[in-house]
Order: sequence, then C-alpha cells, then structure tokens
Amino acid sequence: MTSAETNRPAILLVHGAWHGAWCWEKLAPELTALGWRVATVDLPSASADPENTAGMYDDARVVHERLAGIDGPVTVLAHSYGGLPATEAAAGAANVSRLLYLSAFQLEEGDSLAGQSGGQLPSGDTGTLPAHEDPVNYFYADVAPEDAERAAARLVRQTVKSFSEPLTVATWKAVPASYILCEQDQALPLAFQEAMAVRSERSYRLPTSHSPFLSAPARLARLITADAGLQQS
Repeated sequence: MTSAETNRPAILLVHGAWHGAWCWEKLAPELTALGWRVATVDLPSASADPENTAGMYDDARVVHERLAGIDGPVTVLAHSYGGLPATEAAAGAANVSRLLYLSAFQLEEGDSLAGQSGGQLPSGDTGTLPAHEDPVNYFYADVAPEDAERAAARLVRQTVKSFSEPLTVATWKAVPASYILCEQDQALPLAFQEAMAVRSERSYRLPTSHSPFLSAPARLARLITADAGLQQS
C-alpha cells in the first residue's frame, strides 16, 4: 500500500444478521469515491449451514482480526445485529477511532439480542433461524424492487447462539460513537433506536427503511463522511 493510500481514512463495514458483506455493494463505491479505504467482513454466524453454531463472540473475533489488518485509525460502521460484534471487537482494537451505529444494537455490557427481544428471539447454543418471512418489506421497504428481491434471495440462516451471547464490554463508553436512525424502519422500531441513540455523542436521521445502504447509498456515504469531519469531494 502506498503512503497516499495509507493516508486515506479507513472504514470497516459490519453487516447484520442473515446478511453478508455483499450488502455493501452499493455503499462501498460511494465511500471510495469520497476518499475512504473500505473493508468488509463476512460474519460466521450468518450461513446457509443449518447446523452452524458460530456465535457473537466468533463474529467479534473475525471483526477483530480484520481490524488488526488495517493500517491507521478505523471507523467501524455496524448495521443492526452487527452492532454487538462490532462493539465487542472494538474493545481490544487500539486503532478504532469511532463507532457508527446504523439502525444497530448499541447495547450495555451484559445485554444480548435475545434478552432485548422480549421473548421474540430464542436463546441457546444450537439451532439456526431463517430470515423474516417477508424480507422485502421487513428489510427493504424503500429499496428498488429488483434490488430488494435480489437481496432477499441472498439472505441465509442466522444462529440462535449469536442472539444469545451477551456483550462483555460497552466500548462506546470509551470510543466516540454516533448513531444513524432509520425513520421508516420495519425491523428495528424507531422508538427503540431512539432509546439507544442517546448513548452516542451524535445522532442523525434518515427517512429510510432498515437498509439505506441499498436504498440511499450516496446519501448515507455523505453522512458518514460528514460525521468523520472529512471534506467531501
């Protein structure tokens, strides 16, 4: 990597449950055009394997390993469930300069997704769950129909274990954090987002559903860049 490339700001994108790094395919080029070095991960808890037992701590390990391979300070953008492994992994990564929660779970230490679901999600060490029965409306209500259908077809199963394992540390208490609320979200109610967003230093609102990286990638990229205090090209 050249010195010019190293001087570009770095961002690691951490996807949510049932998804993969493929979900950033529209956002990544927008960020690159604004001067970012973009990195992604595939969380092992999301897999087509119905016998998969990878949990949130396994996801955090993968995020931590990816962070270790990035030079310079890194902004970590986490979406939805991705907020948990991103928060967990950032605790042991000295190069994380900011956490950015995109309609994500910004939880306290000791909290798990199952514990926050009011009984809607099971807990345990085994088993996997399919995505929502109506993923197009649940995740992608404002995404172009062809893109929404394509994304829905790429969803995989998610392990129960990933929803059960609690955070051991709330890194957002030590690392600057911002929250992006999605006002038309059908997957994570706005009121719940608002309750978590008060834990961040700054918060922003987008008039989108749960997946603005597919419905409004350019707008989202500009917001991320502005939050980092970077000049937009």
